[in-house]
Amino acid sequence: MNEAATPAVAATRVNLFDLDRAGLQQFFVGIGEKKYRAEQVMKWLYHQQVDRFDAMTDVGRALRTRLQECAELVLPKVMHEQQSADGTTKWVLALAGGNAIEMVYIPETGRGTLCVSSQVGCSLNCSFCSTAKQGFNRNLATSEIIGQVWIANQRLKALGRGERPLTNVVMMGMGEPLLNFENVVAAMDLMRDDFAFGLANKRVTLSTAGLVPMIDALSARSDVSLAVSLHAPNDALRDQLVPLNRKYPIAELLAACNRYVAKRPRAAITFEYTLMKGVNDHPEHARALVKLLRRVPSKLNLIPFNPFPGADYERSDAETIEAFKRIVMEAGLIATVRRTRGDDIDAACGQLVGQVLDRTRRSREHRARLEERSDAA
Repeated sequence: MNEAATPAVAATRVNLFDLDRAGLQQFFVGIGEKKYRAEQVMKWLYHQQVDRFDAMTDVGRALRTRLQECAELVLPKVMHEQQSADGTTKWVLALAGGNAIEMVYIPETGRGTLCVSSQVGCSLNCSFCSTAKQGFNRNLATSEIIGQVWIANQRLKALGRGERPLTNVVMMGMGEPLLNFENVVAAMDLMRDDFAFGLANKRVTLSTAGLVPMIDALSARSDVSLAVSLHAPNDALRDQLVPLNRKYPIAELLAACNRYVAKRPRAAITFEYTLMKGVNDHPEHARALVKLLRRVPSKLNLIPFNPFPGADYERSDAETIEAFKRIVMEAGLIATVRRTRGDDIDAACGQLVGQVLDRTRRSREHRARLEERSDAA
């Protein structure tokens, strides 16, 4: 990977990993080159996984020299790599400014899923999530999001996981993806671009806590799968677990979900429901959930709570989880229980923390911006 030059020089350079295909086309036209250079360079970046201009052998020497002067190829750096007993892999990635994020690879038969982060920390303060306890620092750049896919793909190939170890990407890591809308959409475009990673639309999933205006904005811009962190069947309980619900209550959220699937025949929303002992796992919760979701094309993903230091909740026992699942399935909902993966290395759902600096002030500011953005929408 190219080392950044002095700060003064690096500030004038464009990180090509920050640009999707349209952005790269504009970049090359802007320096007097043809648009097709974008696809040519993308093949080197994503198909060949080259991160040095001088390795792009079918790019003319003059253009390579020009790119060295006006562009750069900068990705996060791997700080730590951990392997779980169940095959799950977690990476801690160092970012500029002393922050760090985490991403997780989950292997299954015929499938390899990468859980990708979108922010350093999170400002939504969901009460059962370890990431939320870290506060918030900043949004990730497009290069830092697609860079997670790039790095995982490279490392997994080196570990002998095959030529296409990644079949699915889920934006379910640290952060709320819809609060980093432009950078996340650009990165998801690259995930699905045939000149980049070439994943099918249905194999890229964005998970949101329920920002209603941004769900509508996503519907107009992208065609990825949508998952919603629901976790409660009524507003009173969801207000406690997911504070964003006070801004966008369940009825508004489900209306947005119906608008999203209305444009996508045969699509369904995945509703994520973390089961916490004595909190949201009673039979009456299951029956209320059935009434809530029966008019939304949906699948229900039941997630046993994954504990972390200082957590106020406990995981529901296996019998309670099975009884909950049985109630919703007998009522006609499609429901699966997510197998807990990687909890021995703190890589399970809700356990990602990374390293988040300057969290208190920035978290307050970010929540204020959320209020402003929501009011404007």
